[in-house]
Amino acid sequence: MIKEGSRVEPKKRTPGDTNIKGWGFDLHPQVAFISGGIIILFIVLTLIFQEQADATFTAVKDLIANAGGWFLILVANIYLGVVVILAFSKFGKIRIGGEDAKPEFSTFAWYAMLVSAGMGIGLMFWSVAEPIFHFQTPPLGSEAGTAAAAQEAMGITYFHWGLHAWGIYTLVGLSLAFFAFNRGLPLTMRSVFYPLLGEKIYEWPGNLIDILSVVATLFGLATSLGFGVQQVNAGLNFLVGLPDNVILQVILIAIITSFATLSVVAGLDGGVRRLSEWNIYLATAFLIFMILVGPTLFILGSFVQSLGYYAAIFPTLSFWTETFEGTDWQNGWTVFYWGWWISWSPFVGIFIARVSKGRTVREFVLGVLFVPSLLSFFWMSVFGGSALSLALNNIGNIPEAVQENVATALFVMLEQFPLASLSSLIGVLLVVTFFVTSSDSGSLVVDNLTSGGKLDSPVPQRIFWAVMEGVVAAVLLLGGGLGALQTASITTGLPFSIVLLVMCFSLRQGLTEDWTELEAKKLKAMEARRWVSENRELGR
Repeated sequence: MIKEGSRVEPKKRTPGDTNIKGWGFDLHPQVAFISGGIIILFIVLTLIFQEQADATFTAVKDLIANAGGWFLILVANIYLGVVVILAFSKFGKIRIGGEDAKPEFSTFAWYAMLVSAGMGIGLMFWSVAEPIFHFQTPPLGSEAGTAAAAQEAMGITYFHWGLHAWGIYTLVGLSLAFFAFNRGLPLTMRSVFYPLLGEKIYEWPGNLIDILSVVATLFGLATSLGFGVQQVNAGLNFLVGLPDNVILQVILIAIITSFATLSVVAGLDGGVRRLSEWNIYLATAFLIFMILVGPTLFILGSFVQSLGYYAAIFPTLSFWTETFEGTDWQNGWTVFYWGWWISWSPFVGIFIARVSKGRTVREFVLGVLFVPSLLSFFWMSVFGGSALSLALNNIGNIPEAVQENVATALFVMLEQFPLASLSSLIGVLLVVTFFVTSSDSGSLVVDNLTSGGKLDSPVPQRIFWAVMEGVVAAVLLLGGGLGALQTASITTGLPFSIVLLVMCFSLRQGLTEDWTELEAKKLKAMEARRWVSENRELGR
């Protein structure tokens, strides 16, 4: 390990200098072939043993959640604590890209890409279903179906979609951005560990880190895409009566993935940025529509009250492992979410890093951590609050719809308000655009990891990874539906959580080295100014 405070400049290497090129591909051989082989093996085995896959996925999920759930809950708190401490420490003044770096994107475009790539599909899928689930079966002791249960439901939903989730993304994004733009290292996960591994990041330890990153990213993305296509199918069933089944969902994945590949070909600025901004406009219109036609005062009041309740239960929920209760509610909720967010973190982290050059560490942390969290809270209050209002007043059949099919919950709720067909159509379009932005952003990131850190790779390579994401999502749906999606997140999230834990130490080491150098430069500049001043005095 390099001595703390000292800085060793990495050897200048061109990203992808050991790549294999040809047939429209530019691949890092070890990372691309091993990670690709693991994913293809998973696809083949799941399709061959499709009948046994569901039971296997369930058993694996329960085993990992029971044995490692406490660890995921603990490390999520560590990640959040680290980024908050860094933001308000002396390191908060360090600018990503150097002292003279300027932001490449406007603040609005930056936030639009954060939200679109971060949780868009999940917010659409769970915004109605999760509060209603907790309303019906409150885990903290409230009586089901009561006002207390409704408050508890919103507080727990905030907890799962709030600071802990974005703390994970902030840690990974900040680490990647710092080592890529301040140290000139390739924008891959291996680069974050340079202070600990040195030049070994280009050898097998670095390859292993990037392989884990690719696998985690593919399965994390597949989880979200699986949720998204289930909801698109449910919306089309509601609107035009199309059957709601796995076969049609696989067909929809193929269709929507083809749109994602077009965006991927257009690139970051031409495709992803533009789609993200359109997505935000559509989501904002959908949000405003729901506020106007829904129970407006209830929505606004529940947002304020739920913020206070979330703050009150935050310390308790953050470390709750159900040890004394002897129950396993956490396995299907908090443990699943933390695994999902961790498995998504290479994708979201690299994507955030790519668009965040020129921001200070403090601006980065506060922007990535708090703004998307508050937007997520408000979104959940608008749609989840509307659903809870209906349930409390015994209007519609929202709880029954959630129990029958989680994906239909949003559309059953919209049916209780004016212009249901129009709002449902907008909902379907929004899920599709979130699907496309997540898929194209993810394929750019996986492409980046498997090309040795290159930011621009051949078009066929981008298309390959976009298609692979859709295939993995389809296979998970065929192999067990919702349970398989949850298993994929937890299975990849647990081992990758250890990588993120080590990342905390590496990031601090890197920031310490930069801070020491900045202070030395300031001291040298002060001495130079003093020398000039003294010589002027002597010359008089």
